[in-house]
Amino acid sequence: MKNFDKAFLAVGAGFIALSSFTISKVTTTKHSTVVLSDTITDIIAPGTELKMINDQFGFAEGPTTDKKGNLFLTDMPNDKIFKYDLDGKLTVFLEPAHRPNGMFMDAKGNLIVCSEEKNQLLSVTPKGEVSVILSDFGGHLFNSPNDVYVHKNGGMYFTDPLFPRPFWTRKKTSDLDGNKVYYLPKGASQAIPVISDMKQPNGVVGTPDGKYLYAGDYSGKVYKYKIEKDGTLSEKTLFADQGADGMTLDNKGNLYVTSRGVNIYNPSGKLIGKITVPPPATTNVCFAGKNKDILYITTSKALYAIQTKVKGVE
Repeated sequence: MKNFDKAFLAVGAGFIALSSFTISKVTTTKHSTVVLSDTITDIIAPGTELKMINDQFGFAEGPTTDKKGNLFLTDMPNDKIFKYDLDGKLTVFLEPAHRPNGMFMDAKGNLIVCSEEKNQLLSVTPKGEVSVILSDFGGHLFNSPNDVYVHKNGGMYFTDPLFPRPFWTRKKTSDLDGNKVYYLPKGASQAIPVISDMKQPNGVVGTPDGKYLYAGDYSGKVYKYKIEKDGTLSEKTLFADQGADGMTLDNKGNLYVTSRGVNIYNPSGKLIGKITVPPPATTNVCFAGKNKDILYITTSKALYAIQTKVKGVE
C-alpha cells in the first residue's frame, strides 16, 4: 500500500480493452464492469457480479484467510484488523492493531502482520495476542514493512519500501541503504536481504510448492524468482510489465495483480483478463470463503467480492 494520504491514480467503472485478448463478455453492475476474455471464462462465469461488502474503511488492505475460509483485512488509518466470517458478519478482530498493513496467515493460524507503527513484523494469535517477530535490521529501523508471504518451510518474505506515515514519531527518511525484500528463515532473529534492486517493492506471494516467488515493484514491474533451499532467490525473470500492489495465486497457477483494478495473468505471464474495480485505488486481493472460491478485493475505501470457478492456494 502506498501513502494513503496522497491521491491515487485510479480508473473508473468503465472497462479497458486490452489488445492481448479478445473480450467475449462484459457484465456491468452498480459497482463495476467485469471484463472477460475467452480464457477468463474458465475463471469467472459470464454474468457474475462484483459485489460490494462494505465501503466505510479508512484504507482497506492486507486480506488473508484462515483454514476455515474466514477473511481478515486491515485498516491502517483506523488502526484495526477486521474479520469477515463465513456468515457474512464483519467485526473488529483487533484494535488497536499497531497500524497494520499487509498480512498472511501462517500454518498455525497466526496472523503475520506488517506493522507500520514501529516498522515491525508481528504475530497475532487467533485470540488476538500480539508478539514481535522482528523489530529491526542490524539495529536499524525497517522502512515501512508492506506485505508478507509465509513459505511452507515457515520462513517469511516481506517487502520494505519507504512510504512515510503521518503518525510516525521517527524521522521520515530511511535508516537503511535502499528499499528491499527480506527473507526471515524460520527461527532466525535476523532477516536476509534477497532483492535489492527494486524502487518500491510491494506485493509478494509464493507458489504452493514452495519453488517460486513473485514480487512486485509498485513503480513498474512484477518479477518471478526461483527459491533456493536456503531461501535466497535466483533466476530473476520479468513476469508482468505493470506496477503491483497486492497479489495472489489460484489453483491453476494464475496470478492476480492489483494496481488499477485486478489484472489476471496465466502461468506463462500472459495477461488474460481484468476485473475493473471502482476508484479509489485497488490495494490487494485474496481468495477466501468455505471453498476458497470467492475472490475478495480491497480498495482504499471498500471491500468487494466476486464468485470464481477456481480456488485460492493460500
